[in-house]
Amino acid sequence: MRKLLQRWLSSWVIRMTNKYGSRPNKKRIHDALSSLFKTISTKPGKRGLIFNVTAQDKFIILSDQHKGARDFADDFALAEKNYLAALKYYNSADFNYINLGDSEELWENLVETVIKHNKDTFDCEKAFIIRNAFTKVFGNHDLYWDNDPLSSFNLNRIYGQKIPIYEGVILKTVINQQTLNIFLTHGHQGDLQSDGNWFSKWFVSTIWAPFQSYLQINPNTPAYDDQLKTEHNTLMYSWMENQKNIALITGHTHQPVFASLTHLERIYLKINQAKEENDRKQLSILNAELRKRIKEEDKAPTFGKYKPGYFNSGCCCFSDGDITGIEIEAGLIRLIKWSFQRRSDPERIVLEEMSLAELIEPVI
Repeated sequence: MRKLLQRWLSSWVIRMTNKYGSRPNKKRIHDALSSLFKTISTKPGKRGLIFNVTAQDKFIILSDQHKGARDFADDFALAEKNYLAALKYYNSADFNYINLGDSEELWENLVETVIKHNKDTFDCEKAFIIRNAFTKVFGNHDLYWDNDPLSSFNLNRIYGQKIPIYEGVILKTVINQQTLNIFLTHGHQGDLQSDGNWFSKWFVSTIWAPFQSYLQINPNTPAYDDQLKTEHNTLMYSWMENQKNIALITGHTHQPVFASLTHLERIYLKINQAKEENDRKQLSILNAELRKRIKEEDKAPTFGKYKPGYFNSGCCCFSDGDITGIEIEAGLIRLIKWSFQRRSDPERIVLEEMSLAELIEPVI
C-alpha cells in the first residue's frame, strides 16, 4: 500500500512543497535584510559578526542539514556520510565553518531526540569550535537556539561550551582598493510561512512529519537543478541588486544559486551566447542538455542585465544524499557538491567558480 501511495503522491507532494512551502513578501524581505545588515555593520557582536578577510582565510558555508531522529522523516539521514566527510576535509584544511541555519530540525523533533541521534555530526562540528573556527547562524527550523531559555544549556551539552548564536555574518575584504561586503544569513526573513509563524511549525510537526515518515518521501529533490530561481530566491536577488559592493549568501530554499543563476538559467545564457557566436556544435550540446531538464510547457526566461552577487548554498539533505555548499578561498568563491556519484567514497566536486573581484562594481 505504501509503495502504491508513493508512486501516486510523490510528484504531487514535491510539487505542492515547491509551490506552497513559502510565502515571500518583497517589502518584508528587503526591510529585514537591510535592517540586519545595518545592525551588524554598526553594532557587531550580538546579532552577527564581522570578519576582516584576507587571501589566507578560508570559509566553507553549509546550511539546511535538518538533522532529525534517523527515522523516515529525517531528510538528513542519507546525506550524513557526505556531510561528515566534508567536515573532516575542511577541518583538516583549516577552513572556517559557517553553519547558515536549519542545522537541526526542531519543528519536527524534540531537542533531546536530535541530540541523541546526531552525536557524530556534533563531534565533527566541535572540531571547528576547538580551533575557534565555527560560526552558527540560526534559521527558522532551529530558531530554538536563538530564543529558548534552555538553548545555552543544550549547546553546552552538545559542544562542551555555550557557543554564541547569530542571525548573520559579514565577510569584509578589500579587492583592488575597494571593500566588498559578503553578507550571510539564513534567508527566512520576510517569508510569511517561516518567519516565526506558529501555524507553519504546528503543521510541519503534527501533520507533515507523520505523513512524510509513512510515505518515506524526501521533497528535497536534486531536480531543483532543473528549475529557474524560486520566487524567494528572486526576491533575495532583488535586494542584492540594489546594493553596491555587497554580495548576499543565503540558504533556506534548498536551491543552489551561484552568481545569481541556477544551473538551468546558466544553460539558457550559454545557449544565447552560442547563438551570437554561431557555435553550432556547442549549441547542439546545450540544447540536448536543456531537453533533459525542461518540460514542454516551460518557457525560456528573459535575461536583462543582472548582477552576479547572489548565492544560495543549497542544502545538506538532498534525497540522493548529496550536499551542496559555498567555499571562499584565495580570492575565489565556489559552488561545491559532495557526492557518491563517481566513487564509493564521498567526493568533492566543484560545480562553479569565479573570482571575488568580479563582484566588485567598476568605478565610473
